[in-house]
Amino acid sequence: MTIWELVAVLFAGVGAGAINALVGSGTLITFPTLVAFGVPPVTATMSNAIGLVAGGVSGTWGYRRELEGQWTRLRWQMPASFTGAIIGCWLLLHLPETVFETVVPVLLVAALILVVAQPYIQKWVGGRSTHGGDLTPPHLGPVRIAAMTFGTFAVGVYGGYFTAAQGILLMGVLGVIVPDHLQRMNAAKNLLSLVVNVVAAVTYTLVAFDRIDWWAAAAIAVGSLAGGFLGARYGRRLSPRALRAVIVVVGLIGLWRLLA
Repeated sequence: MTIWELVAVLFAGVGAGAINALVGSGTLITFPTLVAFGVPPVTATMSNAIGLVAGGVSGTWGYRRELEGQWTRLRWQMPASFTGAIIGCWLLLHLPETVFETVVPVLLVAALILVVAQPYIQKWVGGRSTHGGDLTPPHLGPVRIAAMTFGTFAVGVYGGYFTAAQGILLMGVLGVIVPDHLQRMNAAKNLLSLVVNVVAAVTYTLVAFDRIDWWAAAAIAVGSLAGGFLGARYGRRLSPRALRAVIVVVGLIGLWRLLA
């Protein structure tokens, strides 16, 4: 990879870090960029996952205020993300790449539908909350706790397998199950996505060290670290309606790029 290609990858990392903090589909910028520069798809996936850990840290730190009061939920979700990510990493190393091409667009469309329909679904189930207080698992009830945990686990499997759009999937799933503010769910999404990316990065480093493009991973790391701070700084200023619109627009662009 030439120096100019690395510079382009670095700027792609900035965009990916910012979008991950806001929405969670930054991989749809960095992954196609790496592939366009001749990096094999599986190598691009693994290098990208490692590089985006830095952006996940900065994005999560930027949203740390919105994480307050959510730890009674996250204690269920974080182990689910961790376990799912391990399974997803195993699938990436053993399944053919054609499986991804078939499954990902379907999941992304489903997630976007959930994001758009979230307010109406929550009104229908009668569980929508308009305050910012803590909604602990006992308040959610056993059915929602189980659904929340399983949904987080399923997205963790997907995230460990590819990582692209896992944030949109999480926002779609949690938006229906958990009655809370969109910005607070976005903060939880950043943390859970970081857990998945850390698991993926460690796994790929241990079992496929020689298959990783470390220059590309470093460029993405530097760019996404800055992008994560930018996304967190400006993302929390968006209203729930505006944030939902951003999620849908970025998701549609990502879907187009995947299908193209």
